Amino acid sequence: MGSVLGALLQALLLLSTQNWSSIEAGDSYACDDPLVAALPQAAFSSSSELSSSHGPGFARLNRRDGAGGWSPLVSNKYQWLQIDLGERMEITSVATQGGYGSSNWVTSYLLMFSDSGRNWKQYRQEDSIWGFSGNANADSVVYARLQPSIKARVLRFIPVEWNPKGRIGMRIEVFGCAYRSEVVDLDGKSSLLYRFDQKSLSPMKDIISLKFKTMQSDGILLHREGPSGDHLTLELRGGKLFFLINSGEARLPSAHSPISLTLGSLLDDQHWHSVLIQRVGQQVNLTVDEHRHRFHAQGEFTYLDLDNEGNVSFSCSQPQSMPVTFLSSRSYLALPGSSREDEVSVTFQFRTWNKAGLLLFSELELVSGGLLLVLSDGKLKLELQQPGKLPSDITAGAGLNDGQWHAISLSAKRNHLSVAVDGHVASAALSLGPEQIYSGGVYYFGGCPDESFGSKCQSPFGGFQGCMRLIAVGGKVADLIAVQQGSLGNFSDLLIDSCGISDRCLPNYCEHGGECSQSWNTFHCNCTGTAYRGATCHNSIYEQSCEAYKHRGNTSGFYYVDADGSGPLGPFLLYCNMTETAWTVIQHNGSDLTRVRNANPENPHAGVFGYVASMEQLQATISRAEHCEQEVTYYCRKSRLSSKQGGVPLSWWVGRTNETHTYWGGSAPDVHKCTCGLEGTCIDSQYHCNCDADRNEWTNDTGFLSYKEHLPVTRIVVTDTNRPHSEAAYKLGPLLCRGDRSFWNSASFNTEASYLHFPTFHGELSADVSFFFKTTSSSGVFLENLGITDFIRIELRSPTAVTFSFDVGNGPFEISVQSPTQFNDNQWHHVRVERNMKEASIQVDQLSPKTQPAPADGHVLLQLNSQLFVGGTATRQRGFLGCIRSLQLNGMALDLEERAMVTPGVQPGCRGHCGSYGKLCRNGGKCREKPSGFFCDCTVSAYTGPFCSNEISAYFGAGSSVIYNFQENYSLSKNSSSHAASFHGDMKLSRETIKFSFRTTRAPSLLLYMSSFYREYLSVIIAKNGDLQIRYKLNRYQEPDVIHFDFKSMADGQLHHIQIDREEGVVFVEIDEDTRRQVYLSSGTEFSAVKSLVLGRILEHGEMDQETALAGAQGFTGCLSAVQLSHVAPLKAALRPSHPAPVTVTGHVIESSCVAQAGTDATSRERTHSLADHSGAIDERQPLAHAIKSDSAVIGGLIAVVIFILLCITAIAIRIYQQKRLYKRNEAKRSENVDSAEAVLKSELNIQSTVNENQKEYFF
Repeated sequence: MGSVLGALLQALLLLSTQNWSSIEAGDSYACDDPLVAALPQAAFSSSSELSSSHGPGFARLNRRDGAGGWSPLVSNKYQWLQIDLGERMEITSVATQGGYGSSNWVTSYLLMFSDSGRNWKQYRQEDSIWGFSGNANADSVVYARLQPSIKARVLRFIPVEWNPKGRIGMRIEVFGCAYRSEVVDLDGKSSLLYRFDQKSLSPMKDIISLKFKTMQSDGILLHREGPSGDHLTLELRGGKLFFLINSGEARLPSAHSPISLTLGSLLDDQHWHSVLIQRVGQQVNLTVDEHRHRFHAQGEFTYLDLDNEGNVSFSCSQPQSMPVTFLSSRSYLALPGSSREDEVSVTFQFRTWNKAGLLLFSELELVSGGLLLVLSDGKLKLELQQPGKLPSDITAGAGLNDGQWHAISLSAKRNHLSVAVDGHVASAALSLGPEQIYSGGVYYFGGCPDESFGSKCQSPFGGFQGCMRLIAVGGKVADLIAVQQGSLGNFSDLLIDSCGISDRCLPNYCEHGGECSQSWNTFHCNCTGTAYRGATCHNSIYEQSCEAYKHRGNTSGFYYVDADGSGPLGPFLLYCNMTETAWTVIQHNGSDLTRVRNANPENPHAGVFGYVASMEQLQATISRAEHCEQEVTYYCRKSRLSSKQGGVPLSWWVGRTNETHTYWGGSAPDVHKCTCGLEGTCIDSQYHCNCDADRNEWTNDTGFLSYKEHLPVTRIVVTDTNRPHSEAAYKLGPLLCRGDRSFWNSASFNTEASYLHFPTFHGELSADVSFFFKTTSSSGVFLENLGITDFIRIELRSPTAVTFSFDVGNGPFEISVQSPTQFNDNQWHHVRVERNMKEASIQVDQLSPKTQPAPADGHVLLQLNSQLFVGGTATRQRGFLGCIRSLQLNGMALDLEERAMVTPGVQPGCRGHCGSYGKLCRNGGKCREKPSGFFCDCTVSAYTGPFCSNEISAYFGAGSSVIYNFQENYSLSKNSSSHAASFHGDMKLSRETIKFSFRTTRAPSLLLYMSSFYREYLSVIIAKNGDLQIRYKLNRYQEPDVIHFDFKSMADGQLHHIQIDREEGVVFVEIDEDTRRQVYLSSGTEFSAVKSLVLGRILEHGEMDQETALAGAQGFTGCLSAVQLSHVAPLKAALRPSHPAPVTVTGHVIESSCVAQAGTDATSRERTHSLADHSGAIDERQPLAHAIKSDSAVIGGLIAVVIFILLCITAIAIRIYQQKRLYKRNEAKRSENVDSAEAVLKSELNIQSTVNENQKEYFF
């Protein structure tokens, strides 16, 4: 054989051989060094700390510094301790202690790990979540071994349980070593390496072929050596063919020889099997019978290390064995034996896929009973059965249902039983008393005859299905030909002289990595861990887009998305930002600012970006989206994007298909301008980009790339930073995609004769169809595709039945879903049908799916050849009237709208989504139609968000208030057109609905006060004793009606919900959804001329009762949430005004969550801020890597306005002075190795902005 490919294969196998040797011998290196002890303080962080002496830096094992360990401020399940090891390490174990000399320790915890401090993964083994056991006291050390080890940089310990008499306390250590990369085979069977020799010529074609047959499951078929000592081996292992390539050091392959790939199964069946190895150009094929595996060589190799073209065949001696097949559970073989012998001896071999079945039964003479040999759960079980006694049994072997031949030897003599499985003997001595075992006259193999034969044969596990051979009774091999001829024994439903076993897992019809197992009649797919479900792991468990998740009612967060559904691409994790439109956010590994120096065309800088998904997954996601964009910011100082002469690009970026692009953010592909060039705002009008001005000062070109076919950015190349004072920096944002073109793609069918046609649907082995429909018609065909005899059809059979009909050559079948309600209700309904090798199924909405098993050993290929008809049939009869939306076949969407534009009787699009999705709009939000989809209008709701489900809450400081004025003057009411107008003027308010939530510890407090120009009012207060009081005064001449709740104090710091509904003189009150009361008012039935609504302190003086006046003077201190008065939301109008509103805010009122107090819910806080807010007034010319985001409003509300302004002026002056000092210090250190280029760049830009007196926003 040639030396080129063989040399490379030798290198691969040397690596692999070393790896296998290390696995065989165990770990050849110690990896248990302590990693935490030497870390700096900055490497430790935590969710919180009880005090400075309880900080995370004191969490080192066996140390007593500080308070002797880390303790968080609050002990709850949201706390964590984090360790940054500085670089990626292999972690083999961890150790924990409690706080030194304290009652603070953790009894159980979770371990998370990460490479970057983001995207955490919980340590697991074999997909089972591991919770680690912690400590039982403060000072003992508990070690936990990690098998397998972790390769990570950052670890996070999350306490789950702790000492109930103390608090969380931890000291930790981590053991491991520097991580060493290993060369591994990706999947264990399909790795081939090639080496290229440019000096040699390559033959265009190499072929090795042979045929073989054997009854041995193991052995070498072909071993070829090349001139350089390389080896190519074809070897049988367990009846499968292994293609082995060995290094020149090993003359013959060992049991641990590296495996390139495996093909075939049950090749030890004494039948001829063909093997073909081909190379044509760069394509290498290995074919075993009808199963082929292809390799495609990378690059141009010159010589494949298979040196001779030829056709080599083997022949082997014909073994004198005859197998027999037990075809069904009714099969049996009865062989005669010598009766009353004092020894029972039976041997045979069998192979099967079934876990259970009867192998042998024989009645015994003299001793009443019988010997029973069964296969149970893949194990062999030999029982001696005697009436009135418990059976004596022996168990041997395991996993005997693996399809391989297994040799069985059974012996019973006197009172001793023994059975051997593949040479391994298990035996037992029996307590039979004076009796002994004597053989019977008949031996039943594989099953028992009908009872009419008078036999006592028993088969508790059913009959055996499989093959047997070399059957011998009493040392004499059974003549199966004589059995077949009827001259010996008896049998039923056998196939003699043949083993009819087949491997139903070859090829593997389990998709997406599903694990195939089998029985004699069928195969099974284990979809665990694949993210797919169904009989063949075909159907993805995840949605295809964020848009689909949104319209299931999901809020913003991380989700797995499977962009091609049941297609070959797997799911991946991304962030869904649920706004009015669902935004998909896909991160990459280069989100930080990157600074570039000393780059030139000969030595360019290339920044490479890796995404959380493959390019194929990204392409599928981008293709589904309505719009995608990615922000690129290029900062420059004497660094051009293109040259002045001829516009030759000096910097460029590369898209997903590896093509180069020279246009930048904000520009179209053919314009070659930057944003400033399109807007006419470049700093030098001669150029189309700011950076092309080539000035010796920092500037930038920033914008969004939005041409979908080129996204995402995979590389940025810079070549113009090698001149004096020349420098550049760039930052690439995440890939952002909006919407889902397929989700709302729809067509309206207006006549029964109308339809859309598409190319033939190809789903031979596995096919799924999904879509939404809505109709008022009682019946109609959704979809039909015909073949010569095969077909599929999905139709609305009746107002309450959807039917899936099909034929794959086994005759027509149909399955239907019946609904208790009608489908023709003009609401959207979702249909999904699937047909595969195992079964056909249909599901509509959330109704129970219906399934039709495929017939055993029937036709499996769905062969269609006509056009696919949607909304009708080829006969133009029984067509569908209504709308079909989001039609997908095997995960691929059909563009209904595009085809409908050119089809008579069919219109693109379909309105009326609110009828089905309007229920997603909550809390008074109104569903509004869009051309594609809908949105929730939260204008009159006290809530916000995509579904009006995010409450507007505010913290009220002492003396603060929010006043919503319905009218400034009574006379203005007649001309008012605002929402408040309905409360104005002469209109009598005879009903209102008031809802709000609150949390406070102050009493008395005024929660809500509504007044009128006629000195009528409504007040909701907390009295001195904490009771809740609702006071209605609807007649100024009478005392108010008081609705009093004294069941508990409402000033208990808990969140309470109040709803008040008044209908004239009847008031219904609900508190916390569990206390309800109905009251009849005596003071009146109407409000006249409503004036204002007050939350908090009442600032004006008016006629009111003493309790209301006292509470109004105290106001409200605490949190108010989701305040709604009919269609007016005063708190929302004050905090998030969408248009000018008559709202006055006095004092300290800031937006804050009433649900969780600040600082206690780290999980929700992380979830809320996981998506960066790109808004803000930061100087766009400055390349800040991280904008400082702080809640300055909290500070501003605590300080008087005048003092705050003075502090701001002082702080700005101090910051400018610090920046100047920082600039000088950085300039002094420029010759040294700067640790953070970004920090230097930021300081330079800060001082430049100061010198140029550019406007800048400072954050404190």
